Amino acid sequence: MDKIKKIASVLYKIYLGVGIFSIALMTLCVIFAVIARYCFGFSHKFLEEFITTVFAFSTFWGIGICFIENEHVKIDSIFEMFPKWLKTAATFFNAAVTLIVLIVMVKFGAAYAVKFGSQISSGMEIPYIYMYGIIPVGCFLGIICVLVKISKFIVSLFRPADKSAAKTALEA
Repeated sequence: MDKIKKIASVLYKIYLGVGIFSIALMTLCVIFAVIARYCFGFSHKFLEEFITTVFAFSTFWGIGICFIENEHVKIDSIFEMFPKWLKTAATFFNAAVTLIVLIVMVKFGAAYAVKFGSQISSGMEIPYIYMYGIIPVGCFLGIICVLVKISKFIVSLFRPADKSAAKTALEA
């Protein structure tokens, strides 16, 4: 079991690292584009399209990270007023709804990418499938993260010593 945890930890660090790299890359490109445009009057459609693509990538890549780190949108002040059993039920319900939405996004995102992906972009001059493919790939990785979180919750329910931890397993 420790070996599986170590592998999962390494995979998550890689996943997080790719997300951090994409945000850093986007930030550097935006800074360069702003300086180039306002100081030197230079603007290139390749760079603008690349920044937009990296932004979309970081958004869809970050879905799983937000769920694992419990950084998704919720109204904490109202949520904290719930009794523990209702927090657990609400958190599990949230995970289930998130899972359903991500499955739908993978299905329709992949169909969209295949249908319109053969067109060539005007800026980077690559097939749009590489840009539209971000949607199903990011959502699929989000599904994996939600399933990991749900499975940790279910496993914690069956450990007698962790009964109290089970109620907040999805929140951690």
